[in-house]
Amino acid sequence: MEEKYLKSRFGKIGLVLHSFANGWDDSPVKREHTHAPIKSIGNSTTTPRDLETDEDVKIILYVLAESVAARLRENGFKCHVVEISVRDNALHHFTRQHKIDRPTNITSEIAQEAYRIFRATYQWEKPIRSLGVRGAELTLDHAYEQLDIFCDYTRREKQEKADAAVDEIRKRFGYFSIQRGLMYQDKLLSSLDAKGSHTVHPQGYFS
Repeated sequence: MEEKYLKSRFGKIGLVLHSFANGWDDSPVKREHTHAPIKSIGNSTTTPRDLETDEDVKIILYVLAESVAARLRENGFKCHVVEISVRDNALHHFTRQHKIDRPTNITSEIAQEAYRIFRATYQWEKPIRSLGVRGAELTLDHAYEQLDIFCDYTRREKQEKADAAVDEIRKRFGYFSIQRGLMYQDKLLSSLDAKGSHTVHPQGYFS
């Protein structure tokens, strides 16, 4: 099939399909079992119903933050930036992000920052249909960190241990074996297993 026709019919993806069909690929050959470096870890979901209050949003942000934080810990990373994405029920979409004071993979810190960003940027003109949370600017979780005299490192260490215990319990007995009290405010919204149902899609070929 001619490229001009494919482009006129499908747009840019038509050229991508033509390249794939003909085996054209000028990317460097990689060794077997090598992987592209992870630049960010995120998760998003279309909610079971429209979100209409801050409390609705808080539940979903905590569900998503649990997924993101658990995957950060799984892969040995912490994030310097927390980002949220919001789509209302009219399909208007935006993203906002903020660089935090110290890198983290603590669930509550990511969730609280995501919620703070949401409260600071959304005016509730329309109900919300989908939300996303992402951790970006990743660093290794054992990398050196500049200490801060105003940070309660004892409390953070306890939170890290608590998150590790939750990860282990869920690994052995399933995601719903242990839940935050917040989740019991709305069983429909909290019924989402964001991590277990998350599908990791390949990075776009022409990105």
